[in-house]
Amino acid sequence: MQDAGPALVLVHPHVPGNLGSVARAAKNFGVTDVRLIEPACSPDEEAIRLASGADELLAGMRRYPTLVEAVADFDAVVATSSLRGRSERRWLTLAELPEFLASLGPEARLAYVFGPERSGLTEEERSRASATLTLPTNPSFPTMNLSHALAVILAVHRAFAAPSAATRPEELASSRDVEAAVEHWDRALEAIGFYDTGHRDRSLRDWRRIVAAHPLSAREVAILRGVANRILVSLKRR
Repeated sequence: MQDAGPALVLVHPHVPGNLGSVARAAKNFGVTDVRLIEPACSPDEEAIRLASGADELLAGMRRYPTLVEAVADFDAVVATSSLRGRSERRWLTLAELPEFLASLGPEARLAYVFGPERSGLTEEERSRASATLTLPTNPSFPTMNLSHALAVILAVHRAFAAPSAATRPEELASSRDVEAAVEHWDRALEAIGFYDTGHRDRSLRDWRRIVAAHPLSAREVAILRGVANRILVSLKRR
């Protein structure tokens, strides 16, 4: 059975010690699900030392080949970024995170995604998230140590995502279902010649952002797929 709390997804971590620091911070805030995307390092003696009591969590970090596979079972995905001057159409400040969490409901499964220490998440990786979260750091020195940024976010999450008696009005679609809807629309857009002008990758990335701009219900995803399917069926009939 999956843990009801948030999960942490680390994309291509490079520093072994950070794995230990992340394990300790995760245990501090009751997180038991930490996932690694093609890590460029493995826990070493320094990582074990920095885990300091969270050895079982460090040893239990699960590995995945791609971000899509790692977040497939979540209702919402929040990417993290210092932004560094790059424009984002879907981003949250730390002050807006509590409202975002409230909109999900107490039973939603949420993953926070952190990029490599050296470069952060790519635009493509951020486009697969429900939102991008940035911390209120000094603009002249915006990047934080991985475990420090993670601890700040988990502290806010723990403070504002306590279980309540409220129920979600609708079941949220998983990241896997949203990605399937995007792929369905990709086929429909290809069929109607939408990509004839080129820039398919960029257009599809923008479309993914539109579709996943905020968590979608299972019914909304079903409607999106139904429309895409109707387009494909109509073209076949012609």
